Amino acid sequence: MVSIVVLSIVFLLIAVRRVGNLKFQIWQIMSLGAIAVLVTGQISPLEALKAINPDVMLFLFGMFVVGEALESSGYLSYLSYRVFRKAHSLDTLVLTILFVMGLMSAFLMNDTLAIIGTPVVLLLAKKANTTPKILMLALAFAITIGSVMSPIGNPQNLLIAINGGVKNPFVTFFRYLLLPTVINLFLAYLFLRLFYRRHFNHQTVNHEPEPIRDPKLANLSRISLIFLVALVAVKIALVFLGVEIDFRLTYIALAAAFPLVAFSPKRFNILRKIDWFTLIFFAAMFILMASVWDSGVFQSLINGTNLNLTSTGMVMAVSVLLSQFISNVPLVALYLPMLMQIGVSTEELMALAAGSTIAGNLSILGAASNVIIIQNAEQKSGQTLTFLEFVKIGIPLTAVNILVYWLFFTVL
Repeated sequence: MVSIVVLSIVFLLIAVRRVGNLKFQIWQIMSLGAIAVLVTGQISPLEALKAINPDVMLFLFGMFVVGEALESSGYLSYLSYRVFRKAHSLDTLVLTILFVMGLMSAFLMNDTLAIIGTPVVLLLAKKANTTPKILMLALAFAITIGSVMSPIGNPQNLLIAINGGVKNPFVTFFRYLLLPTVINLFLAYLFLRLFYRRHFNHQTVNHEPEPIRDPKLANLSRISLIFLVALVAVKIALVFLGVEIDFRLTYIALAAAFPLVAFSPKRFNILRKIDWFTLIFFAAMFILMASVWDSGVFQSLINGTNLNLTSTGMVMAVSVLLSQFISNVPLVALYLPMLMQIGVSTEELMALAAGSTIAGNLSILGAASNVIIIQNAEQKSGQTLTFLEFVKIGIPLTAVNILVYWLFFTVL
């Protein structure tokens, strides 16, 4: 039970972010939680080390290297101008962020877009002369919702596609989840417009071409980006063709980072400036969540209920709620074998994908991509989103998102 108490305190501190005159960042709070379960013997140092997922850590490291090079060289600003130059109002800017980033997250993975997209929305907020919170939320909702519709949009979907034995995963995911996902992206725009209506005026957004600050680094960044897109395309083709090769997203991220680390004379400056604090957060989160997992509380909670855990509505409800406490990937790792043992249809598997992913819209800790966005923004510009700022729009939006998916499952 000590692990559960520590987890509760971590949630509380993330919500308030302040104790007296002390102000905490998210990575510091999670680190304190990990230290607490280690010191109290809830998890051994060896088990804590084993709990840290090397694939996730290396994937994030590789993408942080690419993201930092893209930003430092000025190439990311140049690309953002090309994509967003026709968005001359906050309405069109938010819609473009939602649909462009949402679509890209389905194929480049949500965490990738969180890393690359954060400096983009911070720059766009400055050009639009508006609060960065709106565009940070737009990015968070876009990559969470957009990643629902693809088997490679996020790690939990990939787990469902592979271990759930989903035939023709891209076709299946698109058939069940494409249309409700598009609707939910538009609903996210309506919610943002409602909650931040005083910011949506008729002021014109002025876009000016951003100069390439470092042409040599920009060229290497372009090569890394081409590597990234090409390797993701290969990954999609392998999944689509059913070819079973150990071609992890980690390998893609490290391959994309390789030209920068190997050939850029500014490699050490890039490595120094990447977001190490977010990597610390993830290592600490893995340790704390493993301790909570080992306590068996949530497993007992699921097994002890008399509810029908295989109905689409219940699958989505359980996924959304428990993902806030043990994260969506461990939730799927627990729930999927139970569903497979009972025997479920493709519809229930798609409900698990939708629920465990859309859980990211409810709170900051609902998705790793939310933490990446907020940590990145705090480190780069001092901008942030508080727990309450997120949930006041995230809770009603998630409820509506789930309703849309449930209605589509009911009709199907």
